Amino acid sequence: MPKDDKFYDRDRPDDASLPEDRPRGGRARPAKGGKSWGVIGVLVVIFILVLVGIALFP
Repeated sequence: MPKDDKFYDRDRPDDASLPEDRPRGGRARPAKGGKSWGVIGVLVVIFILVLVGIALFP
C-alpha cells in the first residue's frame, strides 16, 4: 500500500494550488445589515391583520 503522500498525490493535477478567495491584506467591507427592521415590520403587519380578522369575524 502506498504512503499517504503518494496516495493523495496521484489524483491531483500538477498545479493543485487554488487562488485565495480574499487575498490577505485586502480592505474590509462594511458589514451588511439593516434588514431586521423590515422583517419586524412585516411580522407586525401580519400580527395586526390576524387581530383585525379575529375582531371582525368572531
